[in-house]
Amino acid sequence: MAKYVDGFVVPVHRDRVEEYRVFSEKAGRIWKEYGALDYVECIADDVKPGKLTSFPQAVDLQPGELVVFAWITYASREDRDRVMEKVMKDERLPHDAAAMPFDGQRMIFGGFKTFIEL
Repeated sequence: MAKYVDGFVVPVHRDRVEEYRVFSEKAGRIWKEYGALDYVECIADDVKPGKLTSFPQAVDLQPGELVVFAWITYASREDRDRVMEKVMKDERLPHDAAAMPFDGQRMIFGGFKTFIEL
């Protein structure tokens, strides 16, 4: 059972989906190399704007963009903090916002304790 999960939602322009996929596969391998249990990214398929809130509204989705919803699981919060520290220092990943294949300013990110897992 995963004890800790990082979740994130980002907008990705349709023209950059393949570039984002390559970036994310590399990032996922690095996260797992440092100890993440799972690394999953999903492209929106049935996601519509809501009346009050929604995934598209949350990331201020622009024309030509898709929503990506993702999560990374860890054995514990301590493991997550250790893995994240190493990932953030890893030279194999770009750390400049301009080099990212998505708009990081509209990224939603957070850590969550597992509450229910069936």
